[in-house]
Amino acid sequence: MYKYTDFDEAFVRERVAQFRAQVERRIDGSLTEDEFKPLRLMNGLYLQLHAYMLRVAVPYGTLNSAQMDRLAHLAETYDKGYGHFTTRQNIQFNWPELRRVPDMLSDLADVGMHSIQTSGNTIRNVTADHFAGAAADESADPRPVAELLRQWSTDHPEFQFLPRKFKIAITGSPNDRAVIKSHDIGLRIVEQDGVRGYEVIVGGGLGRTPMIGKVINDFLPEAHLLPYVEAIVSVWNQIGRRDNKFKARIKITVHEHGIDEIRRRVDARFAEILPGFSGVDQQILRSIEAQFAPPAFKTADTRGYEAARLANPAFRSWSDTNLTPHRAEGYAIVSISLKKHGATPGDATAEQMRVMADLARRFGHDELRISHEQNVILPHVHRADLPQVYAALRDADLATANIGLASDIIACPGMDYCALATARSIPIAQEIATRVDALKIEHDLGHLKIKISGCINACGHHHVGHIGILGLDRAGVENYQITLGGDHTETAAVGERAGPGFSATEIVPAIERLMLGYLDLRETEDETFLQAYRRLGPAPFKAVLYPETARKEARNAA
Repeated sequence: MYKYTDFDEAFVRERVAQFRAQVERRIDGSLTEDEFKPLRLMNGLYLQLHAYMLRVAVPYGTLNSAQMDRLAHLAETYDKGYGHFTTRQNIQFNWPELRRVPDMLSDLADVGMHSIQTSGNTIRNVTADHFAGAAADESADPRPVAELLRQWSTDHPEFQFLPRKFKIAITGSPNDRAVIKSHDIGLRIVEQDGVRGYEVIVGGGLGRTPMIGKVINDFLPEAHLLPYVEAIVSVWNQIGRRDNKFKARIKITVHEHGIDEIRRRVDARFAEILPGFSGVDQQILRSIEAQFAPPAFKTADTRGYEAARLANPAFRSWSDTNLTPHRAEGYAIVSISLKKHGATPGDATAEQMRVMADLARRFGHDELRISHEQNVILPHVHRADLPQVYAALRDADLATANIGLASDIIACPGMDYCALATARSIPIAQEIATRVDALKIEHDLGHLKIKISGCINACGHHHVGHIGILGLDRAGVENYQITLGGDHTETAAVGERAGPGFSATEIVPAIERLMLGYLDLRETEDETFLQAYRRLGPAPFKAVLYPETARKEARNAA
């Protein structure tokens, strides 16, 4: 993984010193909150519903054990003993004292971390496939490119005051685990006649106007990536809407002008700036790639793993759901669920973070990843070590066997923390997961993505959930809309609204009806919820959700 250079170290330390002075001026009254706001946002500090919140960047979701240990230290020293992992592969601390935030940033700098550009109208944390560098289906590790983009975008003088925030995601696999079609720019590493390049997607995004991105370039040569991305952001910076923040994202710009006109403008801008790129960016990329060399994979006997599977049903269930094929023989990718039934999705205690850090040191070649689905990944674990890894996770309450299942729910913080939220997300996620566990139907349901947002900003990605839940305020009462058929993968789709919303007391029974109804509607046990929905359309699912309406319509038809 990437290690800070002397320049990186000096840059981050200088930002910490600057922010320390700004905090001191805010505390002594030299700065008002309005004057302080843009300064704190540049450093990832929000003012939430009850307290300040610090969002720490985890570039492309990659951590080592020392960094995870440091996050545990922050949780224990400056917060209430836990942190919240987010869909941007970041971590948030919800209760820091303002005067201590510069100390948090200094502690982060000690291990090569920061919170720069985790907020504001800038290019945010570049995200990537959480299995990058390990997945069996991957053609190339996207993280060196993500690191190049991170370095290019950090404090880029032209892009510090964009019309709105801007998000980039990248994958090196045909199977999209990075949600690239729902980003402002999505990149997929591809090959054409043995030559590596990029499929470039632009104008995706969720929020109040969800849109699936469009292909602006189906094969961009590798050497042209940086000037082409710069051309896209530059064009949007010039013509993007600044009169209405709800229409400022590039998805609206693409929609209003059309992809052909955007492509024409980008190509023209690209031609202008390309001569200024002398190839230094490619030299930097080569040096970055050297830091992402695969670890020294070992050879070991896996008979103990097979014996443990036979002897222990709980271990067998966990290995069936939480392991993914690895590119190296004998290895597996381990997904650690932060979604224990009834727990807050994405939360981990300081002690749990230390356990995960220790497992990475002992068994995982010192690497961890954060997924956009709010789980933690050990990307390189030999199968011979899996029984020990599982035992340690079980002792730390981290061995829930539910990756990709109904209780592996994405949920934003909602009205429990967020000042923008209009409804609670966390309690609904907890109740659904608890109900699924009580019914003992999770493994019967199979692959099912439930995603919950507490407002139209869609931080819980509800639009691309197989079942999406959006919490809204209706005359002071929480109301939950359901969308069906969303998909965040390479076959991305925005879910369709099912009908009228449900109250906080009605939403969990409605989701239960939906899940049980799917079990009756599917053709075979192998047909997933999404496959069944695409085969049948919304009508039978709506009938399950709204039985009274269905009965009334049946009577009228008769």
